[in-house]
Amino acid sequence: MNEIIRLQLGEVLTNTYIIKSQEEILVIDPAFESERIIKEIKRLKGYVKYIVNTHGHIDHISSNNDLLNEFSCQLLIHELDKELLTSPEKNLSLFFGYSYLSKEADLLLKDGDIIKVGDLELKVIHTPGHTEGSISLYGDGFIFTGDTLFYDSIGRTDFPGGNEKKIFQSLKKLSKLIKDNQIVYPGHGEFDYFYKIKKVNPFLNIS
Repeated sequence: MNEIIRLQLGEVLTNTYIIKSQEEILVIDPAFESERIIKEIKRLKGYVKYIVNTHGHIDHISSNNDLLNEFSCQLLIHELDKELLTSPEKNLSLFFGYSYLSKEADLLLKDGDIIKVGDLELKVIHTPGHTEGSISLYGDGFIFTGDTLFYDSIGRTDFPGGNEKKIFQSLKKLSKLIKDNQIVYPGHGEFDYFYKIKKVNPFLNIS
């Protein structure tokens, strides 16, 4: 049985997800307040296998280093966002008033890759637009959409690497892929079934 825990962290309430499958743990987008993330992981009494960043903005990578120092695990990000990890300008940490350099990724992801943790498999879906290397992670009954798709909105495209045309192409891609009874876990805000999100999100051109 897979356990999914959501923590809303930092001043912009970024969703950090901790998933335990069997004895292995995956952390998606470790945001601010690393001590809270580490405390929750230790409570689960599992083995941290991977940290996955859905994209390289500071509010989704800011606890990378603390978790990598605390646990023996690997850091994964899409190949097109790898430079954001080590560029305070591109990862927007300068926008938050300080300079943050994450450790470099151990593995670079591309569209179609499979991430295995315990008996869980997540398929990497390249969904550019918010950043060039934004990804979603497609599982059995749920999907993590990062800052591409929210409950009632979508990610911004006015930051460096953002592209309005590409994010709408990504939304169209996701709309065809996600099943109505799948739970959408976004990078910010509430999670819910896709059929409910389609009713309230004005950016999904679906009746």
